[in-house]
Amino acid sequence: MSSAHFAGRFAGKVLVVTGAAQGIGRAVALRAAQEGGEVLFVDRADFVTEVAAEAASADTAAITVDLETYEGAAAAMSFAAERFGGVDILINNVGGAIRMRPYAEFEAPQIDAEIRRSLMPTLYCCHAVLPHLFARGGGTIVNVSSNATRGIHRVPYSAAKGGVNAVTQSLAMELADHNIRVVATAPGGTEAPPRRIPRNGQGDTQAEEAWMADVVRQVKATSFMKRYGSIEEQTAPILFLASDEASYITGSVLPVAGGDTG
Repeated sequence: MSSAHFAGRFAGKVLVVTGAAQGIGRAVALRAAQEGGEVLFVDRADFVTEVAAEAASADTAAITVDLETYEGAAAAMSFAAERFGGVDILINNVGGAIRMRPYAEFEAPQIDAEIRRSLMPTLYCCHAVLPHLFARGGGTIVNVSSNATRGIHRVPYSAAKGGVNAVTQSLAMELADHNIRVVATAPGGTEAPPRRIPRNGQGDTQAEEAWMADVVRQVKATSFMKRYGSIEEQTAPILFLASDEASYITGSVLPVAGGDTG
């Protein structure tokens, strides 16, 4: 269904979308702007400014910060409040496995890096946004988790995303009295355009390329639909959960993985 059907769905709402420079985050932020939202595009890649400018007729802004630090998360939320007058919706999209390898092959610093990439930005942003949601009298947090809480060759990433699920459920219970919903989607394998910044800046070894091929086979095999999803198939559930249409949904983690619940 085209986003024109949802024109104005986010009118009067301020959304902060993290990881908005590429992939799912980019698509979510651009569609939210198309549907009437005032959107802050957040990423540590400086080309996030170019992406925000693609929403030419919408009220958007961009900020370049490192969300693997609490200071970066706090700066993003403060900037949104100053630029747009508040925050209504936070979509935590930062994350992604850096390396694919059997757990026995991981080195200790690599384990730390996976947790830092795929758990800490969500944990930090969920905390940093709270004063702004309290000031609004409510709001919504949508975390982008993963169905890879069960999967091969990425155990530290799986642990990080399991943490995101736990944050979602516990925070939802804690914040319900404040009129704040906390929800998540758990995407499966997703076809995306080539990344402008690679997931592993050091490049994959030949062995890692083979292990990655194993992961692709596993993901397709355990999906009922035997395929990867599209960016659009991930964007739509995220924005549904962010919208008032999902007003009686909180604490839920919605698998979006062709039947593989993770």
